[in-house]
Amino acid sequence: MLTLTSPLEMQFPSVIRFGEGTIGTLADWIAQKGYKAPFVVADAVNVARMELLGLKNATCFGDVVPEPDIPNLNKAVEAATGCDVVIGFGGGSAMDLAKLVAVLVWQDCEFKDISGPGRALGRKVGLVQIPTTAGTGSEVGTRALVTNPESNSKVATESVHMLADLAIIDPAMTMTVPAMVTAATGVDAMAHCVEAFTSKRSHPIIDNYALQGIELVGKYLKRAVDDGSDKEARAGLALAAFYGGVCLGPVNTTSGHAISYPLGTRYKLAHGIANALIFPHTLAANAPAAPEKTAQICAALGFSGVTTPEVLAGAKAFCESLGLDMRLRAYGVSEDDLASMAAEAHDIRRLLDWNPVDLSVADIESMYRQAY
Repeated sequence: MLTLTSPLEMQFPSVIRFGEGTIGTLADWIAQKGYKAPFVVADAVNVARMELLGLKNATCFGDVVPEPDIPNLNKAVEAATGCDVVIGFGGGSAMDLAKLVAVLVWQDCEFKDISGPGRALGRKVGLVQIPTTAGTGSEVGTRALVTNPESNSKVATESVHMLADLAIIDPAMTMTVPAMVTAATGVDAMAHCVEAFTSKRSHPIIDNYALQGIELVGKYLKRAVDDGSDKEARAGLALAAFYGGVCLGPVNTTSGHAISYPLGTRYKLAHGIANALIFPHTLAANAPAAPEKTAQICAALGFSGVTTPEVLAGAKAFCESLGLDMRLRAYGVSEDDLASMAAEAHDIRRLLDWNPVDLSVADIESMYRQAY
Protein backbone atom coordinates (compact mmCIF):
# COMPACT_ATOMS: atom_id res chain seq x y z
CA MET A 1 0.00 0.00 0.00
CA LEU A 2 1.19 3.51 -0.82
CA THR A 3 1.18 6.30 1.76
CA LEU A 4 -0.16 9.84 1.79
CA THR A 5 3.27 11.09 0.76
CA SER A 6 3.38 8.80 -2.29
CA PRO A 7 2.89 10.62 -5.62
CA LEU A 8 -0.42 9.96 -7.37
CA GLU A 9 -1.86 11.34 -10.60
CA MET A 10 -5.63 11.46 -11.11
CA GLN A 11 -7.37 12.35 -14.37
CA PHE A 12 -11.03 13.14 -14.96
CA PRO A 13 -13.12 14.12 -17.99
CA SER A 14 -13.15 17.88 -18.56
CA VAL A 15 -16.86 18.01 -17.72
CA ILE A 16 -18.88 15.51 -15.66
CA ARG A 17 -22.64 15.89 -15.49
CA PHE A 18 -24.34 13.63 -12.98
CA GLY A 19 -28.01 13.26 -12.15
CA GLU A 20 -31.45 12.64 -13.53
CA GLY A 21 -32.19 14.64 -16.67
CA THR A 22 -28.58 15.42 -17.58
CA ILE A 23 -28.98 13.43 -20.82
CA GLY A 24 -31.05 16.38 -22.05
CA THR A 25 -27.98 18.63 -22.04
CA LEU A 26 -26.09 16.70 -24.72
CA ALA A 27 -27.52 18.40 -27.79
CA ASP A 28 -26.78 21.89 -26.49
CA TRP A 29 -23.21 20.89 -25.59
CA ILE A 30 -22.68 19.48 -29.10
CA ALA A 31 -24.01 22.72 -30.63
CA GLN A 32 -21.92 24.94 -28.34
CA LYS A 33 -18.78 23.06 -29.33
CA GLY A 34 -19.62 23.47 -33.02
CA TYR A 35 -19.69 19.79 -33.84
CA LYS A 36 -21.55 19.01 -37.06
CA ALA A 37 -21.08 15.26 -37.54
CA PRO A 38 -21.66 13.32 -34.29
CA PHE A 39 -21.05 9.58 -34.40
CA VAL A 40 -22.61 7.28 -31.81
CA VAL A 41 -21.13 3.93 -30.77
CA ALA A 42 -23.89 1.78 -29.25
CA ASP A 43 -25.04 -1.77 -28.68
CA ALA A 44 -28.27 -3.20 -30.09
CA VAL A 45 -30.30 -2.21 -27.03
CA ASN A 46 -29.31 1.44 -27.12
CA VAL A 47 -29.62 1.85 -30.87
CA ALA A 48 -33.35 1.49 -30.29
CA ARG A 49 -33.40 4.55 -28.02
CA MET A 50 -31.15 6.94 -29.89
CA GLU A 51 -33.89 9.56 -29.67
CA LEU A 52 -32.97 10.08 -26.02
CA LEU A 53 -29.78 11.79 -27.15
CA GLY A 54 -31.73 14.55 -28.86
CA LEU A 55 -29.40 14.61 -31.89
CA LYS A 56 -30.93 15.13 -35.31
CA ASN A 57 -27.90 14.56 -37.51
CA ALA A 58 -26.05 11.72 -35.78
CA THR A 59 -24.86 8.57 -37.49
CA CYS A 60 -24.50 5.38 -35.49
CA PHE A 61 -22.54 2.17 -35.29
CA GLY A 62 -25.00 -0.05 -33.49
CA ASP A 63 -23.26 -3.40 -33.74
CA VAL A 64 -21.15 -3.35 -30.58
CA VAL A 65 -20.96 -6.93 -29.30
CA PRO A 66 -20.37 -8.12 -25.74
CA GLU A 67 -16.64 -8.55 -25.13
CA PRO A 68 -15.81 -6.73 -28.42
CA ASP A 69 -12.83 -7.88 -30.46
CA ILE A 70 -10.50 -6.16 -32.91
CA PRO A 71 -12.68 -6.90 -36.00
CA ASN A 72 -15.65 -5.31 -34.20
CA LEU A 73 -13.49 -2.26 -33.47
CA ASN A 74 -12.30 -2.03 -37.07
CA LYS A 75 -15.89 -1.96 -38.32
CA ALA A 76 -16.71 0.85 -35.92
CA VAL A 77 -13.68 2.88 -37.02
CA GLU A 78 -14.62 2.46 -40.67
CA ALA A 79 -18.20 3.56 -39.99
CA ALA A 80 -16.94 6.67 -38.14
CA THR A 81 -15.15 8.17 -41.14
CA GLY A 82 -15.89 11.88 -41.39
CA CYS A 83 -17.17 12.37 -37.83
CA ASP A 84 -16.04 15.22 -35.59
CA VAL A 85 -17.24 13.88 -32.23
CA VAL A 86 -17.63 10.29 -30.99
CA ILE A 87 -20.30 9.41 -28.43
CA GLY A 88 -20.15 6.17 -26.46
CA PHE A 89 -23.72 5.22 -25.56
CA GLY A 90 -24.04 1.95 -23.64
CA GLY A 91 -22.12 -0.20 -21.21
CA GLY A 92 -18.38 -0.65 -20.98
CA SER A 93 -18.09 -2.34 -24.37
CA ALA A 94 -19.60 0.62 -26.23
CA MET A 95 -17.64 3.17 -24.23
CA ASP A 96 -14.34 1.32 -24.67
CA LEU A 97 -14.86 1.12 -28.43
CA ALA A 98 -15.78 4.81 -28.51
CA LYS A 99 -12.44 5.69 -26.91
CA LEU A 100 -10.52 3.67 -29.45
CA VAL A 101 -12.55 4.96 -32.39
CA ALA A 102 -11.84 8.53 -31.29
CA VAL A 103 -8.06 8.04 -31.41
CA LEU A 104 -8.04 5.88 -34.56
CA VAL A 105 -10.54 7.52 -36.91
CA TRP A 106 -8.44 10.55 -37.81
CA GLN A 107 -5.08 8.84 -38.37
CA ASP A 108 -3.74 6.19 -40.71
CA CYS A 109 -2.87 3.43 -38.25
CA GLU A 110 -4.25 0.22 -36.79
CA PHE A 111 -5.11 -0.95 -33.31
CA LYS A 112 -1.76 -2.73 -32.96
CA ASP A 113 -0.04 0.63 -33.41
CA ILE A 114 -1.72 2.17 -30.35
CA SER A 115 -2.29 -0.78 -27.99
CA GLY A 116 -0.54 -0.74 -24.65
CA PRO A 117 0.19 2.17 -22.32
CA GLY A 118 0.73 5.68 -23.68
CA ARG A 119 0.91 4.80 -27.39
CA ALA A 120 -2.33 6.43 -28.54
CA LEU A 121 -0.95 9.89 -29.21
CA GLY A 122 -3.35 12.68 -30.04
CA ARG A 123 -7.04 13.04 -30.83
CA LYS A 124 -8.67 15.47 -33.25
CA VAL A 125 -12.32 14.61 -32.61
CA GLY A 126 -14.44 15.16 -29.52
CA LEU A 127 -15.35 12.34 -27.15
CA VAL A 128 -18.50 11.98 -25.04
CA GLN A 129 -19.32 9.02 -22.79
CA ILE A 130 -22.86 8.17 -21.65
CA PRO A 131 -23.14 4.99 -19.54
CA THR A 132 -26.43 3.08 -19.64
CA THR A 133 -25.42 0.51 -17.02
CA ALA A 134 -23.95 1.06 -13.56
CA GLY A 135 -20.92 -1.16 -13.81
CA THR A 136 -17.67 -0.48 -15.63
CA GLY A 137 -17.07 3.20 -14.84
CA SER A 138 -15.49 3.41 -18.29
CA GLU A 139 -16.95 6.90 -18.73
CA VAL A 140 -14.33 8.36 -16.40
CA GLY A 141 -11.25 6.37 -17.45
CA THR A 142 -8.39 6.39 -19.92
CA ARG A 143 -8.30 2.64 -20.52
CA ALA A 144 -10.05 0.41 -23.09
CA LEU A 145 -10.08 -3.35 -23.56
CA VAL A 146 -10.74 -5.40 -26.68
CA THR A 147 -10.11 -9.07 -27.41
CA ASN A 148 -7.48 -10.21 -29.87
CA PRO A 149 -9.18 -13.19 -31.59
CA GLU A 150 -5.82 -14.70 -32.58
CA SER A 151 -4.57 -15.04 -29.01
CA ASN A 152 -8.06 -15.06 -27.42
CA SER A 153 -6.80 -12.59 -24.84
CA LYS A 154 -7.83 -9.09 -23.83
CA VAL A 155 -5.56 -6.27 -24.92
CA ALA A 156 -5.48 -3.10 -22.85
CA THR A 157 -4.87 0.33 -24.32
CA GLU A 158 -4.36 3.33 -22.06
CA SER A 159 -3.89 6.96 -22.99
CA VAL A 160 -4.83 10.37 -21.65
CA HIS A 161 -6.13 11.07 -25.16
CA MET A 162 -8.93 8.56 -24.52
CA LEU A 163 -10.30 10.64 -21.65
CA ALA A 164 -13.76 12.00 -22.42
CA ASP A 165 -14.39 15.71 -22.94
CA LEU A 166 -17.84 15.19 -21.45
CA ALA A 167 -19.27 12.38 -19.32
CA ILE A 168 -23.03 12.36 -18.78
CA ILE A 169 -24.06 10.02 -15.97
CA ASP A 170 -27.84 10.06 -15.95
CA PRO A 171 -29.23 7.32 -13.67
CA ALA A 172 -32.46 7.39 -15.69
CA MET A 173 -30.54 5.66 -18.49
CA THR A 174 -30.26 2.57 -16.26
CA MET A 175 -33.90 2.32 -15.17
CA THR A 176 -34.81 -0.33 -17.76
CA VAL A 177 -31.77 -2.54 -17.18
CA PRO A 178 -33.02 -6.08 -16.32
CA ALA A 179 -32.55 -7.36 -12.78
CA MET A 180 -29.82 -9.87 -13.59
CA VAL A 181 -27.84 -7.34 -15.62
CA THR A 182 -28.27 -4.84 -12.78
CA ALA A 183 -26.90 -7.42 -10.35
CA ALA A 184 -23.93 -8.40 -12.49
CA THR A 185 -22.90 -4.87 -13.41
CA GLY A 186 -23.30 -3.77 -9.80
CA VAL A 187 -20.92 -6.49 -8.66
CA ASP A 188 -18.50 -5.38 -11.38
CA ALA A 189 -18.56 -1.81 -10.04
CA MET A 190 -17.96 -3.17 -6.56
CA ALA A 191 -15.11 -5.39 -7.77
CA HIS A 192 -13.31 -2.37 -9.21
CA CYS A 193 -13.48 -0.74 -5.81
CA VAL A 194 -12.60 -3.86 -3.83
CA GLU A 195 -9.59 -4.78 -5.96
CA ALA A 196 -8.21 -1.23 -5.89
CA PHE A 197 -8.83 -1.06 -2.12
CA THR A 198 -6.78 -4.21 -1.45
CA SER A 199 -4.15 -3.75 -4.18
CA LYS A 200 -0.45 -3.52 -3.39
CA ARG A 201 -0.54 -0.05 -4.93
CA SER A 202 -3.65 1.14 -3.10
CA HIS A 203 -3.46 4.79 -2.08
CA PRO A 204 -5.28 6.63 0.73
CA ILE A 205 -6.90 9.02 -1.77
CA ILE A 206 -8.26 6.15 -3.86
CA ASP A 207 -9.19 4.16 -0.75
CA ASN A 208 -11.81 6.78 0.09
CA TYR A 209 -13.45 6.47 -3.33
CA ALA A 210 -13.21 2.68 -3.17
CA LEU A 211 -14.82 2.28 0.23
CA GLN A 212 -17.62 4.70 -0.64
CA GLY A 213 -18.28 2.73 -3.81
CA ILE A 214 -18.46 -0.56 -1.90
CA GLU A 215 -20.80 0.96 0.66
CA LEU A 216 -23.08 2.29 -2.07
CA VAL A 217 -23.31 -1.16 -3.67
CA GLY A 218 -24.02 -2.72 -0.29
CA LYS A 219 -26.79 -0.22 0.34
CA TYR A 220 -28.43 0.02 -3.06
CA LEU A 221 -27.74 -3.00 -5.28
CA LYS A 222 -30.32 -5.35 -3.76
CA ARG A 223 -32.87 -2.52 -3.83
CA ALA A 224 -32.30 -1.89 -7.53
CA VAL A 225 -32.46 -5.61 -8.34
CA ASP A 226 -35.75 -5.95 -6.46
CA ASP A 227 -37.25 -2.74 -7.88
CA GLY A 228 -35.69 -1.36 -11.05
CA SER A 229 -37.78 1.81 -10.78
CA ASP A 230 -36.15 2.80 -7.47
CA LYS A 231 -34.60 6.13 -8.52
CA GLU A 232 -32.47 6.56 -5.43
CA ALA A 233 -31.03 3.08 -5.76
CA ARG A 234 -30.26 3.61 -9.45
CA ALA A 235 -28.52 6.91 -8.65
CA GLY A 236 -26.53 5.26 -5.85
CA LEU A 237 -25.30 2.54 -8.19
CA ALA A 238 -24.43 5.05 -10.91
CA LEU A 239 -22.29 6.86 -8.36
CA ALA A 240 -20.70 3.58 -7.24
CA ALA A 241 -19.78 2.78 -10.85
CA PHE A 242 -18.29 6.25 -11.22
CA TYR A 243 -16.21 5.76 -8.07
CA GLY A 244 -15.06 2.39 -9.42
CA GLY A 245 -13.95 4.10 -12.62
CA VAL A 246 -11.97 6.61 -10.58
CA CYS A 247 -10.22 3.69 -8.86
CA LEU A 248 -9.26 2.11 -12.17
CA GLY A 249 -7.11 4.97 -13.40
CA PRO A 250 -4.28 5.30 -10.88
CA VAL A 251 -4.62 1.87 -9.19
CA ASN A 252 -6.62 -0.57 -11.40
CA THR A 253 -7.82 -4.08 -10.62
CA THR A 254 -5.99 -7.23 -9.55
CA SER A 255 -6.79 -10.96 -9.34
CA GLY A 256 -10.58 -10.78 -9.62
CA HIS A 257 -10.46 -9.32 -13.11
CA ALA A 258 -7.47 -11.37 -14.23
CA ILE A 259 -9.19 -14.62 -13.27
CA SER A 260 -12.52 -13.55 -14.78
CA TYR A 261 -11.09 -12.56 -18.16
CA PRO A 262 -10.85 -16.10 -19.63
CA LEU A 263 -14.56 -16.55 -18.91
CA GLY A 264 -15.28 -13.59 -21.16
CA THR A 265 -12.87 -14.34 -23.97
CA ARG A 266 -13.56 -18.09 -24.12
CA TYR A 267 -17.23 -18.27 -23.24
CA LYS A 268 -18.39 -14.72 -24.03
CA LEU A 269 -19.78 -14.36 -20.53
CA ALA A 270 -20.78 -10.78 -19.85
CA HIS A 271 -18.03 -9.00 -17.96
CA GLY A 272 -20.23 -8.39 -14.92
CA ILE A 273 -21.29 -12.02 -14.61
CA ALA A 274 -17.71 -13.22 -14.97
CA ASN A 275 -16.57 -10.90 -12.21
CA ALA A 276 -19.43 -11.89 -9.92
CA LEU A 277 -18.59 -15.58 -10.27
CA ILE A 278 -14.99 -14.98 -9.24
CA PHE A 279 -15.44 -12.19 -6.67
CA PRO A 280 -16.07 -14.32 -3.52
CA HIS A 281 -13.07 -16.54 -4.23
CA THR A 282 -10.51 -13.76 -4.77
CA LEU A 283 -11.83 -11.74 -1.83
CA ALA A 284 -11.36 -14.78 0.41
CA ALA A 285 -7.94 -15.64 -1.02
CA ASN A 286 -6.68 -12.11 -0.41
CA ALA A 287 -8.20 -11.78 3.07
CA PRO A 288 -5.14 -12.97 5.04
CA ALA A 289 -2.98 -10.28 3.40
CA ALA A 290 -5.51 -7.47 3.97
CA PRO A 291 -7.55 -8.47 7.05
CA GLU A 292 -8.60 -4.97 8.15
CA LYS A 293 -9.68 -3.87 4.70
CA THR A 294 -11.45 -7.18 4.08
CA ALA A 295 -13.40 -6.69 7.31
CA GLN A 296 -14.45 -3.23 6.08
CA ILE A 297 -15.57 -4.70 2.77
CA CYS A 298 -17.60 -7.42 4.45
CA ALA A 299 -19.25 -4.90 6.79
CA ALA A 300 -20.14 -2.65 3.86
CA LEU A 301 -21.84 -5.61 2.16
CA GLY A 302 -23.78 -6.54 5.26
CA PHE A 303 -21.98 -9.54 6.71
CA SER A 304 -19.18 -10.31 9.12
CA GLY A 305 -16.07 -12.03 7.83
CA VAL A 306 -12.82 -12.75 9.64
CA THR A 307 -11.64 -16.19 8.57
CA THR A 308 -11.19 -17.16 4.93
CA PRO A 309 -14.20 -19.56 4.97
CA GLU A 310 -16.39 -16.85 6.54
CA VAL A 311 -15.38 -14.32 3.89
CA LEU A 312 -16.00 -16.79 1.06
CA ALA A 313 -19.40 -17.84 2.41
CA GLY A 314 -20.51 -14.28 3.09
CA ALA A 315 -19.46 -12.91 -0.30
CA LYS A 316 -21.06 -15.83 -2.12
CA ALA A 317 -24.29 -15.38 -0.16
CA PHE A 318 -24.29 -11.67 -1.02
CA CYS A 319 -24.12 -12.45 -4.75
CA GLU A 320 -26.70 -15.23 -4.48
CA SER A 321 -29.08 -12.84 -2.70
CA LEU A 322 -29.11 -10.86 -5.96
CA GLY A 323 -30.43 -13.89 -7.83
CA LEU A 324 -27.11 -14.83 -9.42
CA ASP A 325 -26.31 -18.50 -9.98
CA MET A 326 -22.73 -18.69 -8.70
CA ARG A 327 -21.73 -21.96 -10.41
CA LEU A 328 -19.48 -21.82 -13.47
CA ARG A 329 -21.16 -24.92 -14.83
CA ALA A 330 -24.45 -23.04 -15.01
CA TYR A 331 -22.95 -20.82 -17.72
CA GLY A 332 -21.66 -23.59 -19.95
CA VAL A 333 -18.06 -23.54 -18.71
CA SER A 334 -16.34 -26.86 -19.33
CA GLU A 335 -14.50 -28.50 -16.46
CA ASP A 336 -11.89 -29.62 -18.99
CA ASP A 337 -10.94 -25.97 -19.58
CA LEU A 338 -10.23 -25.02 -15.98
CA ALA A 339 -6.53 -25.88 -15.99
CA SER A 340 -5.76 -24.06 -19.21
CA MET A 341 -7.84 -21.07 -18.09
CA ALA A 342 -5.80 -20.95 -14.90
CA ALA A 343 -2.56 -20.81 -16.87
CA GLU A 344 -4.02 -18.11 -19.11
CA ALA A 345 -5.17 -16.01 -16.16
CA HIS A 346 -1.81 -16.43 -14.41
CA ASP A 347 -0.10 -14.79 -17.40
CA ILE A 348 -2.01 -11.52 -16.92
CA ARG A 349 0.83 -10.00 -14.94
CA ARG A 350 -0.24 -6.38 -15.44
CA LEU A 351 -2.98 -7.17 -12.89
CA LEU A 352 -1.69 -10.10 -10.84
CA ASP A 353 1.63 -8.47 -9.99
CA TRP A 354 -0.32 -6.00 -7.82
CA ASN A 355 -2.47 -8.58 -6.07
CA PRO A 356 -1.86 -8.64 -2.31
CA VAL A 357 -1.24 -12.41 -2.46
CA ASP A 358 1.05 -14.14 -4.95
CA LEU A 359 -1.25 -16.64 -6.67
CA SER A 360 0.13 -19.69 -8.44
CA VAL A 361 -1.48 -21.43 -11.40
CA ALA A 362 -2.62 -24.15 -8.98
CA ASP A 363 -4.19 -21.53 -6.70
CA ILE A 364 -6.17 -20.09 -9.59
CA GLU A 365 -7.25 -23.51 -10.82
CA SER A 366 -8.45 -24.29 -7.29
CA MET A 367 -10.60 -21.15 -7.33
CA TYR A 368 -12.13 -22.16 -10.64
CA ARG A 369 -12.89 -25.61 -9.25
CA GLN A 370 -14.46 -24.16 -6.11
CA ALA A 371 -16.61 -21.94 -8.34
CA TYR A 372 -17.45 -24.74 -10.73
